[in-house]
Amino acid sequence: MKTVLITGGTRGIGKATAQIFRKQGYNLVLVYQKNKEEAKKFEEELVSIDGELREVLMLQGDLSKEEDIIRIVREAYQKFGVIDCLVNNAGIAIDTFFCDKTKENFIKTLDVNLIGPFLLSREVGNRMQEEGHGVIINVASTNGIDTNYPISLDYDASKAGLISLTHNLANYYGKTIRVNAVAPGWVKTDMNATLDKEFIEEEESHILLGRFADPSEIANVIYFLASDEASYIQDSVIRVDGGVKRS
Repeated sequence: MKTVLITGGTRGIGKATAQIFRKQGYNLVLVYQKNKEEAKKFEEELVSIDGELREVLMLQGDLSKEEDIIRIVREAYQKFGVIDCLVNNAGIAIDTFFCDKTKENFIKTLDVNLIGPFLLSREVGNRMQEEGHGVIINVASTNGIDTNYPISLDYDASKAGLISLTHNLANYYGKTIRVNAVAPGWVKTDMNATLDKEFIEEEESHILLGRFADPSEIANVIYFLASDEASYIQDSVIRVDGGVKRS
């Protein structure tokens, strides 16, 4: 039985990704930061899906802290002995006007969105390499490619860095570990729940499908990349943005 480790695994894209991996029979290691009650409730939902019991390990941790990452990986291997797939999904956005951006904002965003995935990929990837197989999937963003917002410049930079990290990891691990990224556009998540209605309508007018994605639509692509059906996909960044009109 395979095991997947998903960061940010109790909300939004991470939650939807956990649900699809669970339905496909994976054991789950889900990393969350704050809401223990929410995590416990989700764990209870996952354990008995379809009447079949599966192992779910919920681990709390701050992905901006290296010691938390090392502990999370250690506990995951102690529980399951192997991690077949790592999904670096957790991310934060601290949107402020450019003139109000602080060094602390920028560093915090990079710590969670880029340095955290680097450390996790190092800790898990080295074990995968020893075992001779594995998949790493990074959840980037179109903001890291060509969708830029000055209020999100630290977020955009972190996602561009995550895409670069994807390419470097794919080259480093070569034949042993497949490393790819998904670059979503707008998704209906808690992170975007406070956006103004007018802003949402304006953004939707630039999307060929005319709407934001459901988290499950991103999760389906993540699972595909982890599956044997994607066995010849390496070092790729897949846009999942509903088709954006580009001038």
